[in-house]
Amino acid sequence: MTVDTQSIDFDIGGMTCASCANRIERKLNKLDGVTASVNYATEQAHVRFPDAIDTDTLVGVVRDAGYAATPVPDPTASGDPEGANGAASTDSDPEVEALRQRLIVSAVLSVPVIVLAMVPPWQFTYWQWLSLTLAAPVVVWGGLPFHRAAWVNLRHGATTMDTLVSVGTLAAFGWSLYALFLGTAGTPGLRHGFDLIPQRSDGTAHIYLEAAAGVTTFLLAGRYFEKRSKRRAGEALRALLDVGAKDVAVRRDGGEVRIPVGELVVGDEFVVRPGEKIATDGVIVSGASAVDASMITGESVPVEVTAGDEVIGATVNSNGRLVVRATKVGADTALAQMARLVAAAQSGKADAQRLADRISAFFVPAVITVAIATLGFWLGSGSAAGGSGGGVTLAFTAAVAVLIIACPCALGLATPTALMVGTGRGAQLGILLRGPEILETTRRVDTIVLDKTGTVTTGEMSVRSVHAADGQDRDRVLRMAAAVEAASEHPVGSAIVAAARAAADADLLDVEEFRSTRGAGVSGTVDGTEVSVGRPESPDSLPAELAEALTAAHADGATAVVVALDGKPAGLIVVADEVKATSAEAIAELREMGLNPVLLTGDNRAAADRVAREVGIETVIADVRPEGKVDAITELRSAGKSVAMVGDGVNDAAALATADLGIAMGTGSDVAIEAADVTVVSGDLLAVVDAVRLARRTLSTIKGNLFWAFAYNVAALPLAAAALLNPMIAGAAMALSSVFVVANSLRLRRFRPRRR
Repeated sequence: MTVDTQSIDFDIGGMTCASCANRIERKLNKLDGVTASVNYATEQAHVRFPDAIDTDTLVGVVRDAGYAATPVPDPTASGDPEGANGAASTDSDPEVEALRQRLIVSAVLSVPVIVLAMVPPWQFTYWQWLSLTLAAPVVVWGGLPFHRAAWVNLRHGATTMDTLVSVGTLAAFGWSLYALFLGTAGTPGLRHGFDLIPQRSDGTAHIYLEAAAGVTTFLLAGRYFEKRSKRRAGEALRALLDVGAKDVAVRRDGGEVRIPVGELVVGDEFVVRPGEKIATDGVIVSGASAVDASMITGESVPVEVTAGDEVIGATVNSNGRLVVRATKVGADTALAQMARLVAAAQSGKADAQRLADRISAFFVPAVITVAIATLGFWLGSGSAAGGSGGGVTLAFTAAVAVLIIACPCALGLATPTALMVGTGRGAQLGILLRGPEILETTRRVDTIVLDKTGTVTTGEMSVRSVHAADGQDRDRVLRMAAAVEAASEHPVGSAIVAAARAAADADLLDVEEFRSTRGAGVSGTVDGTEVSVGRPESPDSLPAELAEALTAAHADGATAVVVALDGKPAGLIVVADEVKATSAEAIAELREMGLNPVLLTGDNRAAADRVAREVGIETVIADVRPEGKVDAITELRSAGKSVAMVGDGVNDAAALATADLGIAMGTGSDVAIEAADVTVVSGDLLAVVDAVRLARRTLSTIKGNLFWAFAYNVAALPLAAAALLNPMIAGAAMALSSVFVVANSLRLRRFRPRRR
C-alpha cells in the first residue's frame, strides 16, 4: 500500500549548536512515516510526512523539545521578496538586535571589572563592591541566553557549550559572592595580587568577577557574529525574486493598464518598452527587438526576437517595443523555478559541525564529572588540607578551579576571533567570506568550475579586428560603420563606436536618413555615401579576403558584421566578448594550488573553446542552460570531485549554491552574490586566488586556536583537581589562553595578496 506524503519546511528558533539540530531531528523522525532533516546552519527543518499527520503535530513535537517551529512560506507563491525563506533581513531581525544590545551593555560593564582585577595599583577602597555591582547584570542578564539554553539542555538530559558557559560563569560569580559576604574578600582595602605561583589556601580572599563577566562578554560577541552571519541564509532567494519586474503594462479594452506582476494571468498581453524587463515568460505577439538574456542564460550577445518567439521573464528588452502574451506566471516561470533550484541546493548542503561543538560533546560532561569528583574527593579527605581544618573550603575551591579553568572562553573565541580578523582583512582586499561553515571546504576542493561571461571574460562586447576589402582603408571602414552605429542601441554597435573613438581623436561623422531593420542591421548616409552594417547571410556573398575572415570569426565563436559602402562589401568587423587581462595568470595560479579548472557556460561551443585556449583551460562544458549548470556540478561531485564554482550571473545562482564552494564575482548580479559562500568585489579572477588562500589560512588559524585552547584546559585540569590551582590562578590561565587565541588570530592581518 502506497502512503501519500507531503513536505514542509520550518524555521526553527532557539537552536544554539549542532546538537540542538540533532535532537530535533531525532524527535521528528520518531513519528511514524516522518523523515526530517534539520539544518543548523540555515536554522531550518525539511520534513516529509504522511497525510495522516498534520503540521500542528510536527510543530508540537518541536515545541515539546524546547524549540519553536514556524512554517516557511513558499518563496515563489508571490512576488513579495520578504517571504523568501521566511527570514527577515539581518538588519531588522529582532533576535540579532537583542543579542547586539546584550553585547554592548555587557562590554561596557565588563571592561572596568577586568581592568580593576588585573591592575592592583588601581584597586581603590571598596573596589570589589563596585566590581560586583557592574558584573552582576553581565552574568545574570547578559548571560541569560546561555543560562536559558543550559536549562533547556538539562531538561532533555543533554550538555553543550552553553552548559559549561553557564555553570562556569555562575560558579565564578557564586564563589565571588561567597568570598565577599562570608569570606574576607569584602574587607575594606583589599588588594588582589597577581601571583602566578599557586598557593595552598582556602581562596576566600579572592573574587573572580572578572572571569565571570569577561567570559560572558567574549562569548556574547562570538554568538552575535555567528547569528548575524547565519541570518543571511535567506537573502539569496529574496534577491532572486527581486530580479523580476515589479509591475507591467497590460493591454485591457484597447488601452494599457499598469498592474503588479502578481496580478498577471496566463493569456494576458502586456507591453515591454526598450530598457524594461519582461514581466513573465511568454510569446511575442508583435514587435521585434534584441533581448539581453545574459543574466538568465549566460549568452553574451543579445538575442534577436520577433513575433512568435518565446521570451523569459526578467530578461531585458534592449530596443524596440514588444507585445507579449503571458504563457507562465507565478510559480511556473523560469525565474521561480530557478528560485526553487537555489532553495533546494541550499537545503541540501551538509551541516558542517564546528570542531568546538564536537569537542564539547564529550568535554563538557567530562569536566562536570571531574568537578563533582574533585569536590567529593576533598570533602572525604580532610587530611589533604594539611590538618588546617579547611577541608570543606578547600574542596569547594578546587571544584570551582576545575570549572573555571575548563570554562570554554578560548574555545568560544577560537572561531569568531580568527573569522573576524580573516574577514576583516578580506574586506580590505575586496574578499567577502560568509562564515566558518565554508572554510573547511576551501581546503578540500580540487576542481574549480568557472563561468565564462563576466567571470573569465569582461562580459562586454569589443572589437577584435577590422578587415578591409581590396582597395578599401580599415580606418575608413571603422569610422563609417561607427557613424551609423552611433544612432543604434545595439551592444555590437556600441562596441564599434567605442573602437572608432579610441582609434581617432576626431569626432564621429554625422549620419543622415538613419534606418534600423530588425534582424538585418542599420544603414544611413554618411558624407554622401550609403553605409549599411549588418550580419552577412553567407561567406559566398563576400570577397574572398572577407569571406576568409568571416569563416575564421565563426570558428572562434565571435560575432562578425559586414560594412557595405554604396551597396558593395567594403569591410568586416569582428566583435567578441574579450578575456580579462588577468584571467590566464589567475588560472595558472589556481592550478599551482591543486585546483583543476573547468570552463562552464551557456554560450556556444566555438566561443567557449576560443576563451579556453586563451586562458589555458582544457575541460570545457558549453551550450548549457541554468539547470544544465546544476547538473554539470552534480555530475562532477558524483565523480568524487570537491567542486568550487565561480560565477556572476542569475543563471549561475543555483550552480553556486549546489557546488561545495560558491564564489561570486562582485561585478555580477546580487542573486549570484547572495547564493555564494565567497564574494570577490573587484571582479578580478586573481582575487579568487587570494580568496581561496585567505580562507585556507583562516581555517588553519581556527584549527590552531582550537587545539591550543583545548590543550590549555587539558593541561590545567589535573592541577586544578589536585588543589594546586586556586580559582584566581585558574582564571589567569584561562585569560592567558584567550590572549593567545586572540594574538594568533591577529596574525591574519599580515596576509598579503599575490596580485599587485
